[in-house]
Amino acid sequence: MKVAQKYSHLNGEEYLIVHHQKEYEEIIGVISQIDADAHKTKVSDEKGRKGDLLYSPSTLNADFKRKLQDLGWAERRRDFYVSTDFEIVNKIEPLDFKAQKAFLEEIGHPLHSSYNQTDFIKNKIGIEVQFGKYFAVTYDLFVKHLSFYSGQIINLGIEILPTKAMQQSMSSGPPWFEKEIHNVMRHGRTNPPVPLLILGVEP
Repeated sequence: MKVAQKYSHLNGEEYLIVHHQKEYEEIIGVISQIDADAHKTKVSDEKGRKGDLLYSPSTLNADFKRKLQDLGWAERRRDFYVSTDFEIVNKIEPLDFKAQKAFLEEIGHPLHSSYNQTDFIKNKIGIEVQFGKYFAVTYDLFVKHLSFYSGQIINLGIEILPTKAMQQSMSSGPPWFEKEIHNVMRHGRTNPPVPLLILGVEP
């Protein structure tokens, strides 16, 4: 596979090039090692495409996972407490889980916990690979990457998506690069407030 298109949000790619060239080369290397044709194994049941072979999101994700984990990229979970009070949210968001709990107990705030989990993190770079459902990308870009960034676990989020050219050979539902970039752009140049590099890949 190859990177056909890319979008650097808040100088995400520039940050990678200056501070994490090795990790950037690893990511591009993994993408180039994926044989997309080997994952064209899903038999379509959709009207008008019944019997066609489509790219399988599950095996593509598994291939990325195996190759990235071999290079030391690992899943990471971030636990946190939630509040509906704006001032409290701003105070606890930069704190670790233990410090959040201590602060909330001190002020008598209810302890309601939750968590985010990201696919891969290495040296404060987070990666999400999305060949599944389109709605997961919005959550990644506007919630998950931002949560890990606010918690000082990552300095940059990377999203890997199929381009429209590839998505057309997948079942209905997967995201596509061009649409997701449009969604980011219409929110304005500084939203989400986290540096991102969004990569559109295809065979």
